Amino acid sequence: MRVLLTGTHGQLGAELRRQLASAGEVIGLDRSQLDLADADAIRRVVAAIRPTVIVNPAAYTAVDKAQTEVTAAYAINATAPQVLAEEALKIDALLVHYSTDYVFDGTLARPYQETDRCNPQSVYGASKWAGEQAVAASGARHLILRTSWVVGAHGGNFAKTILRLAAERDTLRIVADQHGVPTSTALLAAVTQALLPHAATGVASGLYHVVPRGATTWFDYARYVIGQAQRAGRVLRCGVDQVAPITTAEYPLPAPRPANSRLHSEKLTATLGLTLPPWQDGVDAVLQQLFEGNADA
Repeated sequence: MRVLLTGTHGQLGAELRRQLASAGEVIGLDRSQLDLADADAIRRVVAAIRPTVIVNPAAYTAVDKAQTEVTAAYAINATAPQVLAEEALKIDALLVHYSTDYVFDGTLARPYQETDRCNPQSVYGASKWAGEQAVAASGARHLILRTSWVVGAHGGNFAKTILRLAAERDTLRIVADQHGVPTSTALLAAVTQALLPHAATGVASGLYHVVPRGATTWFDYARYVIGQAQRAGRVLRCGVDQVAPITTAEYPLPAPRPANSRLHSEKLTATLGLTLPPWQDGVDAVLQQLFEGNADA
């Protein structure tokens, strides 16, 4: 298997590069080597490498900046996946593409299933939804993996931000009315690797939600991270009891966030015949790497 992997310096791309190395030859390209805003460059690279699998974790993920940088968000999140899918079809390669909980409006009272209607409320969410649609309509063999609240040892994420802020401040105010599932890059990469043989034979293809078991809020997630850090002996100015819950309305941001980002992963578990771990396992693994100095600060 010859894998073309985009976004290797990103949070998920770095973990995919590490885990997929055992599956075959991985040709990983970062932004300096492949500008996903350049459709012609994408075509040239795919034609030159002729991979059997294209894995595309790269994305424009600056959710709030996307509200004003609309062209850039759509170029990377919508047009680039479309071009990758077109090129994959030409060489009969499998395309693995990643998407987000932001394609939903967050108004359901239950976890979202793959068949639920998408109704993105932000430019970021709309651009990712457009990318999904382009891949699905391309005729190429594909996997679209939707996930939420990604956390990993490489790159920036909520858990690392909370650790930094808790070391700097005496109190924190965290949104408590948005619900979702922290998902580790290690789990996403492992699921990707597990799905590839099934997708190659046509047994598994299309759209899957990939999140671990359970759910939380940003407020409870922050308290969990701080509690684990204190148990590991980290000295923080802000303890668990100094984290205060606030509403979304009290912390306005340019891009709307879904109140309910919970995703339903039973289609995935049925396909692979596995039981996904609780979200805390993935967060604990990332925190351990951080505490041991084996992750980016």
